[in-house]
Amino acid sequence: MENSLFTDKTVYQSRDKNCSDKAAACYDLLEKLEIPYLRVSHNPIGTIEGLFEVSNTLGVNIAKNLFLCNAQKTDFYLLVMKGETPFKTRLLSPQLNCSRLSFASEEHMTDYINCTAGSASIMGLIFDKAFKVKLIIDEQLKEEEFFGFHPCDNSASIKIKTSNLFEKLLPALNRTPTFVKLTEN
Repeated sequence: MENSLFTDKTVYQSRDKNCSDKAAACYDLLEKLEIPYLRVSHNPIGTIEGLFEVSNTLGVNIAKNLFLCNAQKTDFYLLVMKGETPFKTRLLSPQLNCSRLSFASEEHMTDYINCTAGSASIMGLIFDKAFKVKLIIDEQLKEEEFFGFHPCDNSASIKIKTSNLFEKLLPALNRTPTFVKLTEN
């Protein structure tokens, strides 16, 4: 029998009433901004294959979110990119004028964006009230009709229109992303 992330692949147009407080904050913001969304609940995602299974169910490429820092651990970045795009620091670092990037600790991720490993999300910026985290977005995502992400909890995934991300959500978070090119040629 094939192992699936889902016990039920129902797609909902509303929040999970039993979600965590941090996921509730994400849904609250989407609803306040009148951003329609679709949601699926699933077991926690631990692999890229799981990400693709959820993407297929929602009909959207769930964005991969990497929480990064410089070598001195003084600058923090949330890199949002297509799930299938490989992360190559040699392509990203020069665009950020940073000599060496690495993955930030889970402690820093929890402190700054209230997410744990596997649940990093653009929605975590809700919790970065001091604006310590710089938002970096793969330019390829601008071309997508829809944007998929976790509500700071990797047991659910959400789909919104990409236009709502850039025209409503990021302005509400007072964020201007830096767009980068993550592929060669």
